[in-house]
Amino acid sequence: MANRKMKMNIEADLHCHTNMSDGLMDPAEVVRIAAQKGLSALAITDHDTIQGFAEGKKAALQYNIDFIPGIEINTDWCGREVHILGYGIDPESREFNHKLAVIRDKRKERINKIVEKLRGLGLDISIEEVESKGKGVSIGRPHVAQVLVDRGYARNVKDAFSNYLGIGTQAYVPRYKLKPEEAIAMIRKAKGVAVLAHPGAQGLFWEISRWKDAGLQGIEVYHPEHHEESIEKYTGLAAKMGLVITGGSDFHGESIKPGIGIGDWGVDKITVAGLKELFNRQIC
Repeated sequence: MANRKMKMNIEADLHCHTNMSDGLMDPAEVVRIAAQKGLSALAITDHDTIQGFAEGKKAALQYNIDFIPGIEINTDWCGREVHILGYGIDPESREFNHKLAVIRDKRKERINKIVEKLRGLGLDISIEEVESKGKGVSIGRPHVAQVLVDRGYARNVKDAFSNYLGIGTQAYVPRYKLKPEEAIAMIRKAKGVAVLAHPGAQGLFWEISRWKDAGLQGIEVYHPEHHEESIEKYTGLAAKMGLVITGGSDFHGESIKPGIGIGDWGVDKITVAGLKELFNRQIC
């Protein structure tokens, strides 16, 4: 895990999850904590859903914090997970919402298959229990992991992934094969800014140029899984390729990602202003 005392004043957290996907807190609570910590801006970036936008925006007005609508779209590239963040998306885009609905349907199919496999292993869990762990429409493996912990089949979420849900385990089911280029195109068509999430976590570097050619506009440089060396490497790459930089905690909640709090990683106001200028330019 990277050192939290980075070479940037943290005034905004641009990567947070809520219970509309696989986080533990509702959007209003996430916004409240961000404001309580003195942040000037926050982005909610739930997996494959924008369901938390309305609640987050309303809470941001109440707590006088700049709300940046975001999303994190899960994709697959050569057998590796590649996550694409989108900022400033038009929530009324019909094409974008239709494609999100398709992705969520595929998510649910996958979770149903995982539950079937777990039951075949003798683990007594149901899809209803899994769905109850998420307030929103986007369910995923972390919700299954929480049920396994509750049922006593795993010590914690990490243990559930290691023994049942991770690649190579008995209940693993491959994800829907959406390509990074497709996610980038989705975001750009919805007037958003497409940013590559935590590339250091997947060991991505040379591949980034192909996604820039496909419309990628930024790199998430500041992230818990990026050490100082990674931060310097991706900052340099972003400058060389003309990409904006972003950063955030990737907050989910203590039992999902222990030791990671809202605002522990992020960026300054100047970086936020540059990002907003980019997506405001796309609206014009």
